[in-house]
Amino acid sequence: MIKIENPVLPGFQPDPSIIRVGEDYYMATSTFEWFPGAQIHHSRDLKHWRLIARPLNRLSQLDMAGNPDSCGVWAPCLTYDKGTFYLVYSNVRSFDGVWKDVHNYLVTTQDITGEWSDPIYLNSSGFDPSLFHAPDGRKWVVNMLADHRDNRLFGGIVLQEFDMETGKMTGPVRMIFEGEGIKNVEGPHLYYRNGYYYLLMAAGGTEYDHRAILARSRDITGPYEAHPGNPVLTTQGHPDWPLQKAGHGDLVEAPDGQWYIAFLCGRPLSTLGRCTLGRESSLAPVEWGDDDWLYLTNGIQMPDPAFSIPGEEVPFPQPVERHDFDTTELPEEFQSLRVPVTPDWANLEERPGFLRLYGRESLSSFHYQSLLARRLQHFDATAATALEFQPTTFQQMAGLVAYYNTGHFYYLHVTWDEHRQKRVLDLIACDHYAMSHPMSQCIDLQGVGRVEIKLHFNRAELQFFYREEAGDWQKAGPVLDGSILSDDYIMEQCGRYRPAFTGAMVGICCQDLTGARKPADFDWFEYKAV
Repeated sequence: MIKIENPVLPGFQPDPSIIRVGEDYYMATSTFEWFPGAQIHHSRDLKHWRLIARPLNRLSQLDMAGNPDSCGVWAPCLTYDKGTFYLVYSNVRSFDGVWKDVHNYLVTTQDITGEWSDPIYLNSSGFDPSLFHAPDGRKWVVNMLADHRDNRLFGGIVLQEFDMETGKMTGPVRMIFEGEGIKNVEGPHLYYRNGYYYLLMAAGGTEYDHRAILARSRDITGPYEAHPGNPVLTTQGHPDWPLQKAGHGDLVEAPDGQWYIAFLCGRPLSTLGRCTLGRESSLAPVEWGDDDWLYLTNGIQMPDPAFSIPGEEVPFPQPVERHDFDTTELPEEFQSLRVPVTPDWANLEERPGFLRLYGRESLSSFHYQSLLARRLQHFDATAATALEFQPTTFQQMAGLVAYYNTGHFYYLHVTWDEHRQKRVLDLIACDHYAMSHPMSQCIDLQGVGRVEIKLHFNRAELQFFYREEAGDWQKAGPVLDGSILSDDYIMEQCGRYRPAFTGAMVGICCQDLTGARKPADFDWFEYKAV
């Protein structure tokens, strides 16, 4: 037996779309403003997963420069039909306020780990598009309809046929589900079984009222009747359940006929509190009843934190904790903000054994940041690096960052103190776009060449450290509130219609606000679960 512990994809891995091809399972998740776009993980046993692809890796596929925080790639839908993988995704260009600028695309490949095609434009009527391969060979796209009137947001689930030969949407746009009084219905996926077309959807918003609902019809164009036992999955009303915010699911059938739902969830630091690890992806076994409706196998609506399935485990090698930058490839877990990594700003060859970052725009920029980061995936974890940097002005900075978005981050960095005329280590705290300096005074780096810096997340507590090479770690500033790096905190501060859908990231960055592109050299980067 295999014991599966949720979440199977921990740390900012929301909106799972899952398929099986033979013995292989693949799961795609949202990446929002982080580039390359969309993450695809692979498993042979549903327990062990490894990242194998980020398919949207070219500007021709994904241009996010200028996208606001938490926009970009939403809810990619991964499907497979007759030897071809299909990925449908949104590039959300704006979401703040009543207007929602959303463009939906399709890319394909025969090799899921290889290059994907340039995109085919689908529509811009709403987000969370999904592609369905019907039994008769036709293909259909469903998405939620964005309705700006009276701040409604959700205007229904719409369906339209897609002609693969012409690469265009065709025929009428049909409204197939209006929500039945439920707010914020999104994330639609279509399936066909036993003469019914099933429409699985997310509902209630992606916070603590989140849920997955189901409807069905004998005709793909409707009308669709709602599951009498809706929601099929939720933790709403059960604040002590370990997996909160459960909803936004996708279904897959195993070779033995067992069905599973992949769904997003969150693990708050306190009851109905903040989730610094963001929205994560989990699994639950489901079954079809005699009434041809879907139910969780455990007989309730709440997904189990762990469950067992038959079979043998197929593990993958453990992730590398420390990267010494002695190869020509960046660590696979690193992503950049909005734009691709190019040698003109992130370079492993100019100084072998080091990653050189050329300073570009500020941490508040929506365009060209020199920042590389990875997901925080554990409640108790450290991230550390060693850098060499010789600033000549206070406008040049390089260091270690704990980042949520352009308005919420903590940044320990080397910079120049013009009053003391020396290099120093400074700490910036940015909370709701207001910056402060939590250290009583900057740390003098006079005579120090290389400096090592570290951060330690222990649930809500975040502490930075520094040391000279091979010395003892010293605290840099006070204990900070790491919980502000969460969807929940940003929603509290900014309101429902300022999107906040990612999670805490940790990484390295360099800024040069003079435009001179002063470089910083990073010798290594390390991430460890404590």
